[in-house]
Amino acid sequence: MLKKIIIIAFLFIIILMAVGYSTFATELSINGTAEITGTWDVRITDIKALAVSENCSAGAPTFTDTSVNFFAKLNKPGDEITYQVTIKNLGTIDAELQSVVFLEEKDGIEAINYTTTSLDHDLNAGGRNYF
Repeated sequence: MLKKIIIIAFLFIIILMAVGYSTFATELSINGTAEITGTWDVRITDIKALAVSENCSAGAPTFTDTSVNFFAKLNKPGDEITYQVTIKNLGTIDAELQSVVFLEEKDGIEAINYTTTSLDHDLNAGGRNYF
């Protein structure tokens, strides 16, 4: 009789453990989606020569949405031309202007020295920056 009680007690404990395990071993699943609404439209919109050394020519610089081409004529060492490039954020998402890439050589002609200003700035939606 004692053996039957012990066997029933063990079966009860095993069933209790199985129910407890299944209760705490459930998998939690969280599903969802996210949607970004807005437009990304950052581009170069203008370029102009601000300062030109005497007897030098700023040429006719051209630009696309992402590049600028300068056609300057410098006559002697120390001559310089200062250009102002305008970048606008025409989109609805804020951006950050971090760097400008310069081509060092084109068509076998070595690049001249250059400096830039006003980089590494936030460019909020609808805003503009100059360098």
